[in-house]
Amino acid sequence: MNFKDKTVAFGTLGCKLNFSETSTIARSFQEQGFKRVDFKEHADVYVINTCSVTDSADKKSRAIIRQATRQNPAAFVVVAGCYAQLKPEEAAKIEGVDLILGANDKFNITKYLENLEKHAQSEVHGCSFREITDFQPASSFGDRTRSFLKVQDGCNYFCTYCTIPLARGKSRNPSIESIVQEAKNLTAKGIKEINLTGVNIGDFGKSTGESFLGLLKALDQLDEIERIRMGSVEPNLLSNEIISFVANSRRVAPHFHIPLQAGTDEVLALMKRRYNTALFQQRVEEIRKQLPYAFIGVDVIAGMNGESAELFEKACHFIEKLEVSQLHAFPYSERANTQALAIDGVVPMEERKLRTQRLIQLSEIKLHLFYQKNLGRTASVLFENQPGRKTSNGWTENYIKVEVPYQADLLNQKKLVRLRQIKDNGHVTVDLL
Repeated sequence: MNFKDKTVAFGTLGCKLNFSETSTIARSFQEQGFKRVDFKEHADVYVINTCSVTDSADKKSRAIIRQATRQNPAAFVVVAGCYAQLKPEEAAKIEGVDLILGANDKFNITKYLENLEKHAQSEVHGCSFREITDFQPASSFGDRTRSFLKVQDGCNYFCTYCTIPLARGKSRNPSIESIVQEAKNLTAKGIKEINLTGVNIGDFGKSTGESFLGLLKALDQLDEIERIRMGSVEPNLLSNEIISFVANSRRVAPHFHIPLQAGTDEVLALMKRRYNTALFQQRVEEIRKQLPYAFIGVDVIAGMNGESAELFEKACHFIEKLEVSQLHAFPYSERANTQALAIDGVVPMEERKLRTQRLIQLSEIKLHLFYQKNLGRTASVLFENQPGRKTSNGWTENYIKVEVPYQADLLNQKKLVRLRQIKDNGHVTVDLL
């Protein structure tokens, strides 16, 4: 069928990995003649790349699907992503959904399109997580400033609270050579910053006999790249050697995202995490020793089954002592087919929310202290390609958001600045040097 003049809109939920994949899927539609429009617009086809990491993510996935069917009841609606992989029958019950694709098919959506006529019933193409074996390259491109580059997918860990291995399969990755080439392709389009993304990027190399450190070293050699950011790296995979490399790197930003998930050894054991609090603290201290001004973001889950009030207090005390920059806190969410459901000591949802709020308040204190620590310093800022605003915004290498009065010539440029003052909106004003 000729899809010229047909429109397609994309809705994406969840992680940066999902966003990089949606961008790649969108390009496949454009190659078939589709015109991409905003998700809020009337479109002939809606593609929803869903998330299912929590119960809240499931609800958001269902809500955005229904939003698409309301905007144009005659549109062809495709549901892909983790929710589609884990709960295809549930997605199929939503009125107006035509096509549901599991993990193995989401990059081949256009192959399932014929005449775009609505289906009487949802067509489901699913697969077992054991069948998810291929690595599908993906990268985001659009604002001509930064790109999220997928370097790894899947996970072998099977933590007791998590369904990601069931949604994305086993850990796998492409070769360093192929990633270096894709990075070159992105920089040729004007991209200045590349963000490495995946499910468990520290596990990179298991399927090719390479290593994450080897990947960082190879990318660091590319003169075309202005800046490289790492995605989330498990503390047991964030070796001191990697930290030392970042400290001496020409391009890898001093920006770490390290999932803690629980601040006590007791709950970490219940989660079947592969480290303890002592190792996590050592990693943070090593970063601070070599990179005193590095940004350190930390994921924390509040109210996991088995986390008593006493253990939560113990966790708060541990986290308070850590010199980290920000917490990404969220309440524990029961997930079907996970071992955590069998753990005694269920924390009421209201209590989980209260604990999460306490961690968020602690995070705000830590982020403000981190920003204050950096005031007066010289930093390098990559200004975003966002014309039409009253201010020009950008991020320092250590992930501080700054702003100056709007200047068109700053867009997509890296400039030296001196950090001056924290504004009420949380941004930092700077002097251009």
